[in-house]
Amino acid sequence: MKRNPKRVDLTIPMVEEMELTATQTAEALGRFMGWNQEKTDETKMALIEACLNAFEHSNSEDRRVLINFELSEEAMTIRIGDSGNGFDPEFARKEAVRKREQGESRRGWGLKIMEEMMDEVDIQSDQSGTVITLVKRR
Repeated sequence: MKRNPKRVDLTIPMVEEMELTATQTAEALGRFMGWNQEKTDETKMALIEACLNAFEHSNSEDRRVLINFELSEEAMTIRIGDSGNGFDPEFARKEAVRKREQGESRRGWGLKIMEEMMDEVDIQSDQSGTVITLVKRR
């Protein structure tokens, strides 16, 4: 692979099962990187969670998710962005734990799954939208 990172940009509508389009791209790029299936599957699972969070919680008016895949010799970096209302990641984590502990919800594992599946997860969010950056090293 060349020293320059390779990039793939994808825009998907916030429509049921469109996150699978993103996972097909991740699958192809995982093969390109020479990854085993486990590493690829972990990346796909984290990507699904990030997309579903945007679909369900962003309240984005344009109802689109922008996904940027960047490949380097060291890693695959995926940025998932929306132009929604944004959120406080720490509050969301605490609220999900509280609801689970009180039996109110079986949902709310998305951020935790992303963090367990990826080597790095960064969330930047404000009133103009959210960008989740997922990094999986070789």
